[in-house]
Amino acid sequence: MATLPLSIAIQASCCLNCGTTELPKLTATDRYGHRNNGVHGYVKLGTERNLVLREVVQILKERPLRDREWKVYATSRVSVEPVEQRVSTGTETEEVGKVSTYLFRTDTGDPVNVFVRKRNAKYAVNIEVSLLHLSRSDRRLVLSWGMYRADSSSFVPSNFRSSTPADRTTALETPFTGTSSGKFTLELEFEAKQIPFYLSFVLKSPADADLSDLEIRSHRKTNFCFPVGFGRGCPAPLGVSFSNDGSMNFAIFSRNAESVVLCLYAETTAEKPVLELDLDPYVNRSGDIWHASFENAWDFVSYGYRFDEGNVLLDPYAKIIAKSVPHGTGSKYLGRLCEEPAFEWAGDVRPDLTLEKLVVYRLNVKRFTKHKSSKLPTNIAGTFSGLTEKLEHFKALGVNAVLLEPIFPFDEQKGPYFPVHFFSPMNCFGPPRGPVSAVISMKEMVKIFHADGIEVLLEVVFTHTSEGEAMQGIDISSYYHVNGVEDLEARNALNCNYPVVQQMVLDSLKYWVTEFHVDGFCFINASSLLRGSNGEYLSRPPLVEAIAFDPLLSKTKIIADCWDPRGLVPKETRFPHWKRWAEVNTKFSNDVRNFLRGEGLLSDLATRLCGNGDIVSDGRGPASSFNFISRNSGLSLVDLVSFSGVELAAELSCNCGEEGPTNKTAVLERRLKQIRNFLFILFVSLGVPVLNMGDEYGQSAGGSPAYSDRKAFDWNALGTGFATQTTQFIAFLSSFRIRRSDRLQKRNFLKEENIDWYGSGQSSPKWEDPSCKFLAMKLKADKEEAYESGDDSSPSWGDLFVAFSAADLSETVILPPLPEGMGWFHLVDTALPFPGFFSTDGEPVAEQPAGLFAYEMKSHSCALFEARSL
Repeated sequence: MATLPLSIAIQASCCLNCGTTELPKLTATDRYGHRNNGVHGYVKLGTERNLVLREVVQILKERPLRDREWKVYATSRVSVEPVEQRVSTGTETEEVGKVSTYLFRTDTGDPVNVFVRKRNAKYAVNIEVSLLHLSRSDRRLVLSWGMYRADSSSFVPSNFRSSTPADRTTALETPFTGTSSGKFTLELEFEAKQIPFYLSFVLKSPADADLSDLEIRSHRKTNFCFPVGFGRGCPAPLGVSFSNDGSMNFAIFSRNAESVVLCLYAETTAEKPVLELDLDPYVNRSGDIWHASFENAWDFVSYGYRFDEGNVLLDPYAKIIAKSVPHGTGSKYLGRLCEEPAFEWAGDVRPDLTLEKLVVYRLNVKRFTKHKSSKLPTNIAGTFSGLTEKLEHFKALGVNAVLLEPIFPFDEQKGPYFPVHFFSPMNCFGPPRGPVSAVISMKEMVKIFHADGIEVLLEVVFTHTSEGEAMQGIDISSYYHVNGVEDLEARNALNCNYPVVQQMVLDSLKYWVTEFHVDGFCFINASSLLRGSNGEYLSRPPLVEAIAFDPLLSKTKIIADCWDPRGLVPKETRFPHWKRWAEVNTKFSNDVRNFLRGEGLLSDLATRLCGNGDIVSDGRGPASSFNFISRNSGLSLVDLVSFSGVELAAELSCNCGEEGPTNKTAVLERRLKQIRNFLFILFVSLGVPVLNMGDEYGQSAGGSPAYSDRKAFDWNALGTGFATQTTQFIAFLSSFRIRRSDRLQKRNFLKEENIDWYGSGQSSPKWEDPSCKFLAMKLKADKEEAYESGDDSSPSWGDLFVAFSAADLSETVILPPLPEGMGWFHLVDTALPFPGFFSTDGEPVAEQPAGLFAYEMKSHSCALFEARSL
């Protein structure tokens, strides 16, 4: 066994607070004897405990806590206080529990077997030694032993003898009993209240008066040492797991740690642990997993780990976490020692919507309802429960999926895109009743949303963490890129294709699916998921492939978003998808913005309208493209048409004639048209439309593209005229997509014969001419598709004609001829005033004397027509 830093526990925090305390009594009853001897004897032993404690308290006051020399000196004076020693025949019959076995070898190669078992409310330790090298005359053996605990302020060397009497640590000596088979045996018995502790010992063979005793140690020339009251544990599963008998198993990965200490806290507000247990690499380690188990831990409420004498850190696999009292530069969080609360999922039915049916609303949980205008109680505002209170808003918009910005615990200075943990929701998103309330609150929210047919998707970040608060202190060379890759190393980039990190990501995703019934994930900074251990881009990244083929995750929606929150820019990459991954489409946003400000090509707009075949045509359908106009970083929708300074060149925005706020009617009218145009193109394009929180009422950040400048949702603003017409327009477009799902919610790309294109003046489009700013398309109804879908309402399956103009002049549109008895109905014209710019019933387009249908489109507008029976 290794020589471990073992000590009796000293509750240093109590010492500092009141100046004195009584050490917990670690009494031991030693039981040994001969089967033919029925005599029981008792011997009282003592120690100078109080004197030692006063000295420790004085040093605690005089020296800083981080002084290691003080730590060694102060605790080396602490002695074990065995109160009673008992001799027994060992003939009692008692209930025997499960046995933990430890096998050692002496420095001469002889076996030493240790058996630890629980009997009733006590713990029995049996030690069996076979010393084959001893001569017949030396058949005597003594166990020199002591019990030790460790805490954050105490340290006792496991060597029982120090160089000076003042530093001597008292050890107990108990003789073995020889057996007829030539073995030595003894049994020690301890009260359950004394656990947990380590028992460390050496073997002594007493010699004659003129000779020194022979001390026998392990084959590594160290003391023998093993745990009592806590077991070696199991390497799986990682984190804390609970058995039916109340025992707990702790397991954590660290390949490169030299030492690992399990730190246990008795109070949530405690600054220091009341108990620290050094995990022995020869007992409590299997491969790269350190582990231990407790039969019970009544006095402990939270836990963490200390690696290589560093700070106490959060277990990456902790399922319930709570903020800890700040100490040093350690973690701000600790794992809670409690089982996850039971939740009644009965009756929960996942909507299980296909991708092409989705209409997504991206939001920030806190910002969505924390504003006082939400009129929610303070314990609900800004929480998961707050979302459920505003469920009607989503239904009014026609939304059937919400995409939540990251909800994992994060760096509060940098924001939610810099996580510190992956297995629990941030406590602030639940009612202020402790960490368990956030877990329950989120599950309730998911269940309520599912009942209304709304899916819950999570944005997740697995490519980097915050600085210094996550797993850097556990094993930085395993979890992170530290191999000199400049663009990765400086940013706390997770080595996500390293096996242990890959498994952690998969475990996290499956945990959110099974425990929280989450419907899918959007992976932020997804291009970094493709990086290998040396920073190279992989053609078949193991993590991305594993997610695609995982049997549980295959039932969820998995979306790659290559936006990098560290550089605040999207990264262009060819993402390997295995026909499973969808992608957030930045090209859609850029091409639509360029067209509407008069600088794009018709070919680019047509590609976006028809489902982004240049991105998702390789085995996927148009629904694999998640389309957006604005997102939670960059300019909001209203700012896209209000600001276009030089510093905003990357935003591809247009101020419509004047920078910033204005009272000019012409500028305001053009801005209003452009906002309608953006929303119209978003909903009539093949793919999944993604709305951004606040755009429905014109939320502005004053022209700032910074994520940190986004404001809380202002519920009062929903009462403005702009918000009224915008929300109604979104609701109309959502409903229209459902009604015309044959053209707008297609799983596959449009057939070439089902679409006709028109340029200005009914000419063929000049696809690559940047001066052309008008495009129209006729989407032909496919009767066969209508019958296959089971929809026999023929008026709903007429042709569609859609026109888009970014020109400064009006355009007379000649609509294509229709069969007799059919006519064109005008449904949308973004240039008309509210409420006439859209209509569900539509207005018939008057037929001209020559049998033509003509319509005049104003500048910078879009129009929609549907063919119906007259």
